[in-house]
Amino acid sequence: MNVCPIYQLLVVEDETIIRQSMVRLLSRHGFCVYEADSLQQAKSFSDWSAFDLIITDVRLPDGEGTDLIALAAPTSVLVMTSYASLKSAVAALKKGAVDYIAKPFDHDELIKLVKQNLRNPPKIHAIETAQNRDYGMIGDSPLMQRLYHLLEKVAPVDSTVLVLGESGTGKELVAKALHQHGHRAFGPFISVNCAAIPESLIEAELFGHEKGAFTGAYAARTGLVEAADGGSLFLDEIGELPLEAQARLLRLLQEKEVRPVGATLARRVDIRLIAATHRNLRELIVQGKFREDLFYRLHVIELRLPALRERGEDVLALAQFFLVNMQQKARRVGLSFSPKSLAALQGYAWPGNVRELEHAVERAVVLTDSAIIEPDLLGLPLNTALPLTGFSNDASLEQYLQRFILDNQEQMNETELAVKLGISRKTLWEKRQKLGIPRRKAQSQLNPINTES
Repeated sequence: MNVCPIYQLLVVEDETIIRQSMVRLLSRHGFCVYEADSLQQAKSFSDWSAFDLIITDVRLPDGEGTDLIALAAPTSVLVMTSYASLKSAVAALKKGAVDYIAKPFDHDELIKLVKQNLRNPPKIHAIETAQNRDYGMIGDSPLMQRLYHLLEKVAPVDSTVLVLGESGTGKELVAKALHQHGHRAFGPFISVNCAAIPESLIEAELFGHEKGAFTGAYAARTGLVEAADGGSLFLDEIGELPLEAQARLLRLLQEKEVRPVGATLARRVDIRLIAATHRNLRELIVQGKFREDLFYRLHVIELRLPALRERGEDVLALAQFFLVNMQQKARRVGLSFSPKSLAALQGYAWPGNVRELEHAVERAVVLTDSAIIEPDLLGLPLNTALPLTGFSNDASLEQYLQRFILDNQEQMNETELAVKLGISRKTLWEKRQKLGIPRRKAQSQLNPINTES
């Protein structure tokens, strides 16, 4: 994983439009941004030292923004003022503000001023991330690197793609990456969850309908397929699509046209289709629940998303990423995982994948009363998480993994060890190579049977 220093900023501004615009601007430039709309709300942040810079309006509904200069010291404070209030800006500088900027200000001017006042390294610990900036996904495990390589090849072409993976692995992120890095990036991206639309409505939702086509159709309506014209259509959980809708989808792929329910004429559409499912479509074909001809139309290029348990230390990178995001939402600062929590995060099998991890981190951020998040707040089932007995706060995660393997490899085979650790056999082998733990020889090799009589 790469270590990426992240500065944490606090924006205090009562004008919602200005404040939200600043948050978006600063976030786009790689800052972790918190916000407050009043002096009182700003004071709700208890740990001022966690911020690298505070940007505040001079005039707030409940007091002077310059009061934060003394409250937050030694954290730097940059004040905002109007052109007509140069006197207040001078007063703020005398109180100890590092600089001021006049409103309305140019975006480039604000970013330049912020960077000028962040000369020192971030106060907070660097956050370990492994975000692939090109594709908007977190993780640099070998399986994810292979996925990025395939995305690079597949995105520029218009081939139909079938994305496979367990629930919660991030299949829609892959679909968005395919869209955003193809020539249709400026066209619409329409996402449809086939399992979320009632069977009686799915054809009308996808393909549209004419006025009077059925009871309640008081006006003609454009379907989601036609809405994606010129862009990409993502059909998530396509295994749940009813057979009749599958027949219409097959025609769409064959003829590049769509006929709304109740219409007599078809309409030409230009879309790229991306489908996804967590189900085994070949088994559904055998069961008569999925059309074989549609499967082969969809199965032009297959992208398989690995389960989280197969991605090694990507778990920790994702957890840190979610920790930053959740702190912003919960208005908390300076939180970190304890060594035991890191071990629990790495050791759990994550049957709900990335979505389950995100919820676990959110739960911990909301419930913790301390700056250090302990394992019990993650809400992981005790019978599926790694045993943490004897794991000291001073031990690193890798020391713990090394100890766990050495302590248990005499009683467990490689498959059992991998299951207990919540990783694949391949990842276990990689851990052994990295930590210098030789694989134990089989008992039959240690005690060969004497065949001589």
